[in-house]
Order: sequence, then structure tokens, then C-alpha cells
Amino acid sequence: MANIKSQKKRAITNLKKQNAKQGEKTALKTAIKNVLVAVEANDKEAAVKAFDNANKLLDKAVASNIKHSNYAARQKSRLAKAVNSVK
Repeated sequence: MANIKSQKKRAITNLKKQNAKQGEKTALKTAIKNVLVAVEANDKEAAVKAFDNANKLLDKAVASNIKHSNYAARQKSRLAKAVNSVK
């Protein structure tokens, strides 16, 4: 642990930020998995809803610098392709 007061504060704020970002990452992964589960079950309606939610979370992750914009574009494309394959 640091001896300087500002560094102690920085360590605490870094931990808070790390925990917040971890929650966003987990929510994003869950949203992506929900789309794929709905596609596996051939449930078009649920897949579209889950896809909309995943898109929203991907955009938020890019805006808050958690994920790169290319990652988000790749995932959106991949998920859209999966949702469109459901009849």
C-alpha cells in the first residue's frame, strides 16, 4: 500500500472503477449469451428482444471505453446473422 495520501485515494478509486467495469463486462457477456440461447431454442421473438438489449449494452461498453468499437461491430454482426438465421 502507498504511503502518500493521494496515492491511497487513487488506489481506492481504482478499485471502485474496476468493480464497476467488471459488472458492465459481465452484463454484456450475459446479454450476448441470452441471444445465442434464444437462437438455439428457435425463439425468434426472444432472440430479437435479447439482440436489442445486447446492442444497447455493446454501445454502452464502447462509449465507456470498456470494449473496442471493432469488437462491438463484430459482435453485432455475428449476433444479427444468428438472429436472422432463425425461422
